Amino acid sequence: MLAAAVEYVNRLTPGYSGGSPVTTPADEAQAVAEALAAIGYPQSAVRRADAKRLAELAGRMRIVFEAAHTGDLDRAATEVNALLLDTNARPQLDRGKDRPWSLHFHGPNDELANGWAAGCSAGLAIALGSDLAGRLGVCAAPQCDRVFVDVSRNAQRRFCSPQCQSRVKAATHRARQHPPTP
Repeated sequence: MLAAAVEYVNRLTPGYSGGSPVTTPADEAQAVAEALAAIGYPQSAVRRADAKRLAELAGRMRIVFEAAHTGDLDRAATEVNALLLDTNARPQLDRGKDRPWSLHFHGPNDELANGWAAGCSAGLAIALGSDLAGRLGVCAAPQCDRVFVDVSRNAQRRFCSPQCQSRVKAATHRARQHPPTP
């Protein structure tokens, strides 16, 4: 569910990605399309109200990543607790037709947005309550504020993608090769 939270935040919140502006969806149809792309559902399966709620909840999940990234775990935990209450996340074992039992977190109803947000909120709560708390990050590249979960062995990840890392390394190399003249 952490991967889904990353997708929500990165697709449904404004900011920058690799130097390019990311805007929130301009209309409801675009919001539905982005929300669906984030969770991998066919467009016909999501109501506009669910897409709008997913976007709103993604903004709140961004607060968790940003707070954890700066070391403000109290703020991150406070927001996660609010998300858990708001979505009424509760654990439940579900089994598909040809699938084994798996743990899911559902809200008080079957609304798509609430169910997915409840699961993401629970995933963030588990991360904050474990060794992963310090591994929720925001990209360190200029003009990029996309979020990530650092799953590297040495916990040294600073960038959301290899592209951002390459951009920064190339800029640093160019600066060393051609220092500014006074």
